[in-house]
Amino acid sequence: MAEVLARHTTLRLGGPAGHYVEATTEAALVDAVREADQAGEPVLLVAGGSNLVVSDEGFPGTVVKVATRGVQVDRDDCSGASVTVAAGETWDDLVAQAVVEGWVGIEALSGIPGSVGATPIQNVGAYGQEVAQTIASVRCWDRRDGALRTFAAADCGFAYRTSRFKQDPGRYVVLTVTFQLRLGDLGAPVAYAELARTLGVRPGDRAASKAVREAVLGLRRGKGMVLDEADHDTWSAGSFFTNPLLTAEEASRLPDEAPRWEQPDGRVKTSAAWLIERCGFAKGYGNDRVSLSTKHTLALTNRGGATAQELVELAREIRAGVRERFGVTLENEPVMVGCAL
Repeated sequence: MAEVLARHTTLRLGGPAGHYVEATTEAALVDAVREADQAGEPVLLVAGGSNLVVSDEGFPGTVVKVATRGVQVDRDDCSGASVTVAAGETWDDLVAQAVVEGWVGIEALSGIPGSVGATPIQNVGAYGQEVAQTIASVRCWDRRDGALRTFAAADCGFAYRTSRFKQDPGRYVVLTVTFQLRLGDLGAPVAYAELARTLGVRPGDRAASKAVREAVLGLRRGKGMVLDEADHDTWSAGSFFTNPLLTAEEASRLPDEAPRWEQPDGRVKTSAAWLIERCGFAKGYGNDRVSLSTKHTLALTNRGGATAQELVELAREIRAGVRERFGVTLENEPVMVGCAL
């Protein structure tokens, strides 16, 4: 019986896999991908499944479940902790361990679902932190060249929610990620205003890493962004749309009250949630099968019994509404497999 991919995605959507392999070691992971490539068979890598929208038809090729484990630590009182983590490790478990061990720099990324190996691909970020700030290197299997490669952080092409790995989709299989983390009980300077208010500090001040983690988890739960099987608001792929990056001219055409954050490259970031809400797509918009989260307008959710096609149709409706009113085309953050906007 074919493995159904709905069992491996946080949206709980997705049809059957043509062939399914669970790789628990790095060697098994590389071998599974290499063998499929040599056979000319398409490959889909799945780990936490938190950033995937898989079609109802499923995936006709080989699905490789990244289930590798291992955390290696080289700790030095001067240079901090160099932490090398297998791609299949659960991201939030690593953050929890970092807080306990006094490794500083990823505490504000608490509660994000998914695997460690996925974080450099998206340059995962939240509440003023990005993994690009602490990643030292990423070790990969290069499917095109058939070789192991290690990229220093400077060579990873990190930018807002992207990287060289995302820009060259399918080429690299992330095997391990090495983080360079400072030591201490205080977290990194708080860079997000909402988090600073919750902690009772000023932006730029520091707070105990444990307090930062607890505050972030509280904020994320309030937005339905911490996985909970009983809460359909968490049956999502997280934020479905990224915040648009606009040219100065494009940003000038937005209403005066639209949020604007100037970027170092001259572009202007605005809020996807603000655009969506101003087009009449409020929290909970949809029906009893698919809807925007009742807690967060950026999350598209499966209310139970939904299909991937229904979710995609809702995403299309929202994107079309924003484009018609504001002239801005929203970009999806999750990887779309067998379906497209």
